Amino acid sequence: MKISGNKGEWSELYALIDLLYTGKLYAADENADRISDIYFPILRILRQKDADSQIDYILRDNDVDVLMNGAKVSSLSKSYLKKIKSIIFNGITSGAERSFEIQGAPEAMDEMHIDKIKASSTDKADIILQIHDIHTGYEPICGFSIKSELGNAPTLLNASGATNFIYEIKGVTDKDMDRINAIDTRNKILDRMAEISKIGSMNFVRTANSTFAANLMLIDSYMDDIIAVMLLDYYQDKASTCRDLVALLEEKNPLGYPRKGFYEYKMKKFLCSVALGMMPSKEWDGQDEANGGYVIVKEDGDVLAYHIYNRGAFETYLLNNTKLERGSTSRHGFASIFKDNEKFYINLNLQIRFV
Repeated sequence: MKISGNKGEWSELYALIDLLYTGKLYAADENADRISDIYFPILRILRQKDADSQIDYILRDNDVDVLMNGAKVSSLSKSYLKKIKSIIFNGITSGAERSFEIQGAPEAMDEMHIDKIKASSTDKADIILQIHDIHTGYEPICGFSIKSELGNAPTLLNASGATNFIYEIKGVTDKDMDRINAIDTRNKILDRMAEISKIGSMNFVRTANSTFAANLMLIDSYMDDIIAVMLLDYYQDKASTCRDLVALLEEKNPLGYPRKGFYEYKMKKFLCSVALGMMPSKEWDGQDEANGGYVIVKEDGDVLAYHIYNRGAFETYLLNNTKLERGSTSRHGFASIFKDNEKFYINLNLQIRFV
């Protein structure tokens, strides 16, 4: 059986094996370094194989019992898990940038009674754990999203038509619109924005997608206005990282907040909401889909987590490690001036990637 995947997909399997082997979910600080004395013992890991089959990995002191729909089907020793953990990690680090196979992985997956690298998922939870809180005795079942540092930096928020922000342009004519839209240089988006800035001004009107607008409003009633200013600064080439863009916001204070810190606080909440469940085109109720937090597979193979209990460190990590980037103008329909009821507009698109 041939099984292939990219580095991010293989990292999900690696995280599963690593957590089965260590039996502990270690916390990360705001710099994504391990906090050695803060961890949660893992009681079991749940994985949906298909619509009719659930696998439970029950962690013991020296091995892991594998249950299929509640019935034990096999047992995995810690020594075996250590071995296949090394095989998968070495395969990821030496693998191609795109899809590739890892020798020995299909046999390991057979032993684990799984046939897919990624678990079945309809939300942002990539892995589901039952952990033990040593302070309270609480044993919740939590979903975690997985992010890997072993491959290309993943996106936090994917570009789509739903992530467009609409701006009205004043001071331009039909002739200007045709001329600016005809700019097709290597940096056509920035060049078009520069031309608009020379002859006119841009003012935020609304978020293109009403569902995304409502989701943003749930976070903060002015969240769309805050992001709109950040987007304009980004497309005018003033900054690209979320940290630097927030610094510009704090300096300009477009919403007139009484002191510094408001924009950073709100942006952290937005990034965390996206990371843990909010999707632009899906109605969101404010609840975390990945209700446990975020698992990070580091470059050295360490697997750490930001749990809801250290949410503050996670929010700081997100702000310090994300940036805005430009997607495809044709696919997502932005960066071209259009006219509606004798007024001129332009869409600017929001996409966020880890640095």
